[in-house]
Amino acid sequence: MLEFSGLSKRYPTSREPALLGFDLQVRDGEIVGLVGLNGAGKTSAIRIAAGVALPSDGTVRVDGHDIVGEKRIASAHLGWVPEFPNFEPQGRALELLEYFAGYYALEPGKTSEWIRFLLKQVGLAGREYDRVGTYSQGMKKRFALAASLLHRPKNLLLDELLNGLDPEGIRFARHLILSLRSQGCAILLSSHILTEVEQLADRIAFVHKGKLLRLLPHQELDRAPGTRLRVQVTHPADGALEYLRTVGPTVWEGRSYVVTSPQVGPHQVNRELLQRGYEVKELHTEREDLESYFFRLIEEAG
Repeated sequence: MLEFSGLSKRYPTSREPALLGFDLQVRDGEIVGLVGLNGAGKTSAIRIAAGVALPSDGTVRVDGHDIVGEKRIASAHLGWVPEFPNFEPQGRALELLEYFAGYYALEPGKTSEWIRFLLKQVGLAGREYDRVGTYSQGMKKRFALAASLLHRPKNLLLDELLNGLDPEGIRFARHLILSLRSQGCAILLSSHILTEVEQLADRIAFVHKGKLLRLLPHQELDRAPGTRLRVQVTHPADGALEYLRTVGPTVWEGRSYVVTSPQVGPHQVNRELLQRGYEVKELHTEREDLESYFFRLIEEAG
């Protein structure tokens, strides 16, 4: 589990703090999407959690270990893919990973098979003897992901992992991230590709001007302001309208009832209408996408 507690970061060159009182938990077996404009503080939070930047205040704990006071053991539980991976360009992929294994006291003889498996898993089989400097940006991201998994960490920081990947690479990364979640990993995923965050994340953390603006469970997007539930029943009647008005403001539109900002999910609405004797012909959610929701939050925050 990753725990950000009262995290603040101030840079001497900036008048405003990059982070201010940032609190967030990423639980085991969970993907949290980190969303914000450039300069919102996402990368600062990730770099502090990775142990490559010091906090001004607050702390980050990795499986209960403070990243500053217990850095060695905390780092042993953590994998990090930076936004712009930077490796020795003349190093060959297989040799570099064998070298990195020494940092984690992994025995080269026992890890050779694991390293080859990782390179195959991230789609670099057949390119393990190439120099990393010859890799495309997408391939460097894949190599960085393999390096982050080298010591089998249960916590992952993925900073713009999807940037630079082609559609096939994004599809591969999506499947791998979901697989790691199913293995119990705690995953913090920062990305500007909001459609992927919406598809992958269990919860979404909206960051603005260094502060956590809102932490939204994915299922609550279906009950967010602006969401509409369109309901069509075989025989419209006052009873159906009366019930739907308890769910949210309801109007008759065309041949359907339209409920704005429903307070319960569509499955419950369907069940209640059936129990009241109405045959439901159509029931679906019309909601704003994550991008629209995000910009509305920022506008409300000012």
